[in-house]
Amino acid sequence: MKTNTTILKNGIRLVTIPMVDNPAVTVLVMVSAGSKYEAKELGGISHFLEHMAFKGTTRRPSPLIISTELDSIGADYNAFTGQEYTGYYAKSSPDRLEIIVDVLADMYINPLFDEKEMEKEKGVIVEELRMYRDLPQRHVHNVFMQLVYGDQPAGREIGGTEETVKSFTRDHFIKYRDQHYVAEATTIVVAGTFDETKITELISDKFSMILTNKKMDKEKVNDTQTEPALRIEKRPTDQTHLILGVRTYGVTDAKVPVLKLISGVLGAGLSSRLVQKLREEMGVCYYVNAHNDLYTDHGLFTISAGVDKQRLPEVVQTLIAELNRLKNELISPEELKKTRDYLKGTLQLGLETSDSRAEFAGYQYILKNKFQTPDEITQALEAVTPEMIRDVARDIFVTEHLNLAVIGNVEDEKKIKALLNF
Repeated sequence: MKTNTTILKNGIRLVTIPMVDNPAVTVLVMVSAGSKYEAKELGGISHFLEHMAFKGTTRRPSPLIISTELDSIGADYNAFTGQEYTGYYAKSSPDRLEIIVDVLADMYINPLFDEKEMEKEKGVIVEELRMYRDLPQRHVHNVFMQLVYGDQPAGREIGGTEETVKSFTRDHFIKYRDQHYVAEATTIVVAGTFDETKITELISDKFSMILTNKKMDKEKVNDTQTEPALRIEKRPTDQTHLILGVRTYGVTDAKVPVLKLISGVLGAGLSSRLVQKLREEMGVCYYVNAHNDLYTDHGLFTISAGVDKQRLPEVVQTLIAELNRLKNELISPEELKKTRDYLKGTLQLGLETSDSRAEFAGYQYILKNKFQTPDEITQALEAVTPEMIRDVARDIFVTEHLNLAVIGNVEDEKKIKALLNF
């Protein structure tokens, strides 16, 4: 996977990823601005601003004009917001590249923040928040983050609260955008079929009016914990949804490849340990996943599952036993090879399209300020030994860093809390 990186005169980082004869091209604009950059009273403004970029610009003064122009060329387009980034993308045939660059630049640099559109969108976002809260398998992630990080940006919902969303004014958006949507915080990735010289000239021209203010930084995360923690949100659900997790490392830590293999051993594919144990052997769940959430200055290893509500204590005991197994037993060379090959294969399969390659590069540059090629990632995985997995497991799977969030009909909270130890 070949990439070229250029810092434009105004400070924007342009990353190009040529894909010979690819039938599509993707333009992704990412900015280092997300929920971690928000004061408490502005919770959700990053996400709301993302919505408002589609609600009209100085050149395209209505949302219908924007959507009609992109729909009329068959483009795929959307946006997303996380804790440490916001992204806007459009994907089209190569002959429509100039159009999608023009529209994205206009949305990014010239949003109107029309007050009538803003008031309507408040209702839309409030319903979005309610929709996610009505999905326990999704909302349990919010419960978990609140449990682990409490009342700091990392512990708050990315979308904010109904109260903060309803409180925003046009001035809030203008001030926040001026502080964060600046050239030095912006990475633009173009992946697919294009002319290298022409795309550089086009991006330089269309984004020439971007703000060049100094970027506002985010609050450092307080990542301390001294005892296991439990939070239960009681709901009359037929299934109990849980996340069990521990604190780990930041996204640039040298032990990240080991974390990838630990999550892979436990949850990568139907042959993984947790799927075999909980689903095939115990018959207690339909889904179970092991995942690493890695941020610039902290990280989490989590296991999520939806389980039989009568068997929650048994499931918690089983999960902790599986983590202890990694601490006490060396993984076999055969299982390590199988897991490594699975991760390598899915990495390659996940980079088939122009949009997947754009996101792959964009996330890395925003979170790590550098790019690691698929080959380099593979080499790092190849260097991991069974002893390294055991040593990292012993480092992260400790009682004082253990956290459990649960949504469902849970009767005996004290019994569950007593299970949280290694």
